[in-house]
Amino acid sequence: MKPYPLVFKPILKPKVWGGHRLAQLGKSLPAEAAIGESWELADLPQAIPDGRSVITNGPLAGRTLHEVIGEHEQQIMGAAALTDERGFPLLIKFLDARENLSVQVHPSEDYVRQHPQAHLKSEAWVVVAAEPGAVIYRGVKPDVTAEQFAAHIETGDVVDDLIAVPVKTGECWYLPSGTCHALGAGIVVAEIQTPSDTTFRVFDWGRTGRELHVSQALGCIHFGAPAEEPEPPGLPVQAAGMKTTPLLKTGHFAIERLEAFTDAVLPVVTSGLPVVWMILNGRAQVAASHGSSDSIEVDLPIGTTALMPAALEDTVARLAPETSLLRITLPSPMEGLIA
Repeated sequence: MKPYPLVFKPILKPKVWGGHRLAQLGKSLPAEAAIGESWELADLPQAIPDGRSVITNGPLAGRTLHEVIGEHEQQIMGAAALTDERGFPLLIKFLDARENLSVQVHPSEDYVRQHPQAHLKSEAWVVVAAEPGAVIYRGVKPDVTAEQFAAHIETGDVVDDLIAVPVKTGECWYLPSGTCHALGAGIVVAEIQTPSDTTFRVFDWGRTGRELHVSQALGCIHFGAPAEEPEPPGLPVQAAGMKTTPLLKTGHFAIERLEAFTDAVLPVVTSGLPVVWMILNGRAQVAASHGSSDSIEVDLPIGTTALMPAALEDTVARLAPETSLLRITLPSPMEGLIA
């Protein structure tokens, strides 16, 4: 295999709270369905329906990412670790919240220790678009007890116990496992998460027909003082018509935003680890050189997510003016080992 940027067929997920704004990110949406999620890069266990991304470009077109990793793990993953199920360790999505998402929580570390069938799920939202006044719900107010929260679930007043946070385009919000949360109406986000499907709903805004998981959720939700926030990842750097802004760094992934103000050329650097690009605006063209007569060029229009294999070398990207993208990386196993 000669490494080149891999692009995937979006896996569209109809949701009761979804809409049609993902068309603005280049997605071809069915007219009759409200689409809430576009799974851009997914490698979940086989038992989960439509949970594995299919490559759409180059010599590997038509094959799943899971198959390709199984055959070319070192070239794709480099020093990065796979999941216990031998899958890619991130799930990447776009979400369109026409209505509020359910109030929910993902398993905490304590819950997972007691329930091995559950999986941790930490995620981040990067706001792609937000209507005026839009909010996310992130955490429970510090003075609310578990007993009060449970009682308010019964009375339908639980939203008053949540911390509502006004958001605007470009912001990044981290939601570690155990954080009770909901994406508010009028927001489109890029979601970067660890690849778990374990979600416990506690409130669904009066909608019927979807299961709630109150007892499980109460065993996971963080109550009391806010959980410790990740350290600020660093300051923006601007040079040669481009700006790089670190957004978030956790033990699971790091996110930075790259912005081109003019035509820009930059090398694609992997440092021996896979890198994910999400094009939020504009267009990029990436050329992987395998000798002058054997190069592979990949077009990345708005809304495209690409995986840069760890073994990718001699690769250059050309960004059109006003292009912005997210660059998502995995932690190096060497972090913390070198003084």
